[in-house]
Amino acid sequence: MIEVFGDSSRDGELALVRLAIEGGRIVKADAPGLERPLAGLTLLEAAAIGGETLAVDALANAIAPSGPASIGVTLRLWLDPDGPDAERACCSPEAVVAARETCHAFALPHVTLDLREEFRRAVVGPFVRAFARGETPNPCIRCNGSFRFAELLAFARRAGARRLATGHYARIVDRGGRLLLARGVDARKDQSYMLARLDPRLLDRIEVPLGESTKEEVRAEARAAGLAAAARAESQEACFLAGGDYRDFLARHGVGSEAGAIVREDGAQLGEHEGFWRFTPGQRRGLRVAAAEPLYALRTEPRTNTVVVGPRESLARRTVSVRGRLHVPLARADAKLRYRSPAVAATVEPTAAGFRLKLDEPAYGVAPGQAAVLYDGDVVVGAGLITSARRGE
Repeated sequence: MIEVFGDSSRDGELALVRLAIEGGRIVKADAPGLERPLAGLTLLEAAAIGGETLAVDALANAIAPSGPASIGVTLRLWLDPDGPDAERACCSPEAVVAARETCHAFALPHVTLDLREEFRRAVVGPFVRAFARGETPNPCIRCNGSFRFAELLAFARRAGARRLATGHYARIVDRGGRLLLARGVDARKDQSYMLARLDPRLLDRIEVPLGESTKEEVRAEARAAGLAAAARAESQEACFLAGGDYRDFLARHGVGSEAGAIVREDGAQLGEHEGFWRFTPGQRRGLRVAAAEPLYALRTEPRTNTVVVGPRESLARRTVSVRGRLHVPLARADAKLRYRSPAVAATVEPTAAGFRLKLDEPAYGVAPGQAAVLYDGDVVVGAGLITSARRGE
C-alpha cells in the first residue's frame, strides 16, 4: 500500500487530500469537499470527480505523481456515414485504434473520448447553418480553436494532467510576459491560422512540440521510433466530410438545391444555378455562363437565391470588418484572410465587436464567415470571423 498527498491554496484557504492506494485502486481517502467518496475508484476514475475548486485541485495534485507519466487521448468525432473515404479522417474509428495501439506499444494508457454528438452540435451544425446564410465558414477553425481544446483540457483536468501536448504545427512564444501563439517553423504545414481563435489564457497548459520541426523531420523521427503513423496519409479536407465534397454534403444535410439566377452587378441575368450556397466569393469554376471576359462569383444573396458575378477587379476589397478580439494593442499587422492566401499588411482599428482592417493592398475573394488572423511577424496578435468586406471607405 502507498500513500499520496496533495494540497491546494488560494486567497488564504487551504485544501488537503490524502489517499491510500493498493492494487491500482484507492482503498482509503481523506478528501473533504468532493462530490462523492473515492474508495474503490481507480486514479483515472477519481480524476473525474468534481466538487469544491480547492478540493478538486488538491486531488489532482495528489493523483498526478502517482499516475502514469503520460496518457494518450484520442477524440472520436462524428463522420458523414455517406462520405466516400472515412478511413482517412483524423478522427475515424481506424485512427482511434491506431492511436491506442501506438500508446500500448509504449506501455502508456490510452483513452478515447466519444464526442460524436457533441461535435455534430458544436461544429457540423453551425457549418451547415452558416452556408445556408450565405457565409463561407471554416469548420476546422471552430474545431481546433474552440471545441477540440476545450474538451481535451477538460479531460486533462479530470485526469490530473498538468499539461496537454498536441501534434499541431505551431509554436507558443512569450511576448512581453504573455504567452501567444506563433507560426510553426515549417511554413508549408503551419497551423497557427487554424488555431488562432484559441484563447491565449489557455496556452500555459498547452505544449505543441512539433512546431519547432519540419514535417519531414517529424516523419523521420516517427520512422526511427517504429511508429506506423510515419507512413499515414494526411487528411486534406474537413474531417467530418469523410473524403466527400462539401457541396454534396450540404445537399444531403438540409440545404435546399433550388434554382436561381446568376446576374451581373447591373442585374442582367446571365444564367441559372442550383443553389446560391454552391458558390463562394472568388469562385470561377462551375458558373457555366458565357461572357467576353472571365467572370467570378462576387457575392451571394440568400434571400433572393441569387449569385452575383463580375470581373476579377470587382472582387477587390480594402476594408474588412471582423468579429473577434485583439490579443495585444496594435495599429498595424499582417492580416491573413484565407488559409491559403498570403497575408496583407493592414491598419487595425479596434471596434466594439472586434476590429476593422484597412488593407494596404486589395484582397480578393474575401468571404464573410472566414477567419481573419493578425500577425506581428510570426506571432498571432488577433483573430476573428469576417462579417463584411467593402471595396474602400
